[in-house]
Amino acid sequence: MSDNQRLIIFDTTLRDGEQSPGASMTKDEKVRIARALEKLRVDVIEAGFPIASPGDFEAVKAVAETIKDSTVCALARALDKDIDRAGEALRNATSGRIHTFIATSPIHMEKKLRMTPDQVVEQAVHAVKRARQYTDDVEFSPEDAGRSDIDFLCRILEAVIDAGARTLNIPDTVGYAIPHQFGQTIATLRERIPNADKAIFSVHCHNDLGLAVANSLTAVRNGARQVECTINGLGERAGNASLEEVVMTVKVRQDLFDCQTGIDSTQIVPCSRLVSSITGFPIQPNKAIVGANAFAHESGIHQDGVLKHRETYEIMRAQDVGWNENRMVLGKHSGRNAFRMRLLELGVSFDSDEELNAAFSRFKDLADKKHEIFDEDLQALVTDATLDATNERLKLSSMRVCSETGEIPQAQITLVLDGEEIQGTASGGGPVDATFKAIESVIDTQTTLKLYSVNAITSGTDALGEVTVRLEKGGRIANGQGADTDIVIASAKAYINAVNKILQPRKREHPQQGDV
Repeated sequence: MSDNQRLIIFDTTLRDGEQSPGASMTKDEKVRIARALEKLRVDVIEAGFPIASPGDFEAVKAVAETIKDSTVCALARALDKDIDRAGEALRNATSGRIHTFIATSPIHMEKKLRMTPDQVVEQAVHAVKRARQYTDDVEFSPEDAGRSDIDFLCRILEAVIDAGARTLNIPDTVGYAIPHQFGQTIATLRERIPNADKAIFSVHCHNDLGLAVANSLTAVRNGARQVECTINGLGERAGNASLEEVVMTVKVRQDLFDCQTGIDSTQIVPCSRLVSSITGFPIQPNKAIVGANAFAHESGIHQDGVLKHRETYEIMRAQDVGWNENRMVLGKHSGRNAFRMRLLELGVSFDSDEELNAAFSRFKDLADKKHEIFDEDLQALVTDATLDATNERLKLSSMRVCSETGEIPQAQITLVLDGEEIQGTASGGGPVDATFKAIESVIDTQTTLKLYSVNAITSGTDALGEVTVRLEKGGRIANGQGADTDIVIASAKAYINAVNKILQPRKREHPQQGDV
């Protein structure tokens, strides 16, 4: 297809998605998701913000060294130190992009940057030229474009194109835009900027009013040829445009869209579940495309229609987005090689035989409790194993919980904190409440429980249960995850995982000071 017919999918799950409170990811988790995005055939993967911390830098570097078929992008403010750090992180990328930004709205320029419009243009041009020293693929974003003067936008975008920017991203930073208005903005910029034909126009929409996907698609109808989005619509505040919704709308409504994506849509559901498992953000059942009820029909009239002819109530096939696909089901008689190969297909590899053996041992333990093990179980198992391998200050050693009719539930728990064994006992309104109180009786984190969520990963009473716990302390939020066939044990694991994150020092040394 021609360049004008190709809609570039720019995924920012690893950068903007990670800005969701409590959604921080380890380097290994970012690499796992990046591999899944590569398998999904995402065009550009924004891996992070290298200047933010040493951890962010190492994660971007690891993704850049791992991914071969997608472009890996690093975010940088329009500052020399940011751009140099991004260039260094991308040094070994097969295909690398630097995405630099500066605010362009009057309120941001005056109150935050304390710069004149002329200074902002000069800084933007300088940043793009500096980024071009590292890569020919440079993207520029005018932060808070939605509240920027259209004449000034035309001026700065024309200047950065001349400086070498090949992608211009127009962000709806605060989620304020309305579709027809946002679409007209894109059309106006493309018409008024003399050298607009030398750059690809992109959009990055936030979902504060629930319009991120609608705004993005209207922009595409008005000539934008890149959409910045995230898996499951993950992102700070109300999130970003949902990748799966953008991709499937363009695919289903080819009568309205004169472009196509290169996405392998059958990988959407597996990728969605992986991101949910790693971040601890459950997918709501009625979520479009990837929610458990997305292709479920309760109404008798609907059921009758679908049985007679699927297209009566379904505008796309569940199989096309990864539901109900033929999958290898593993069990206790499955061998190590079948286990390893299935995980490789899911984007999980092992650095050593020791890691493989440890994971296989956990798989066998699960197989003794559960007759059939599905892909979702394997992803949860690997995530659970990763949580055990990191965040090691506090570990669960053993626990005993008693819940009896007419009696107050009791929990006894043995933990290992910094190598020292400690024990606690508590009662509570239920077995989970008693377990959490037993943990707090010995470590006293002084946190507030903000969320407790249980999700059955697959069907059946022997399903692996996945628990998400969100704790808050002094404005800091941490999500914890745990998985087990015993939901009380899974709850203890999730709580301990969240506590470990609270116990860790803050990693980000340089806050982003703005968003695109």
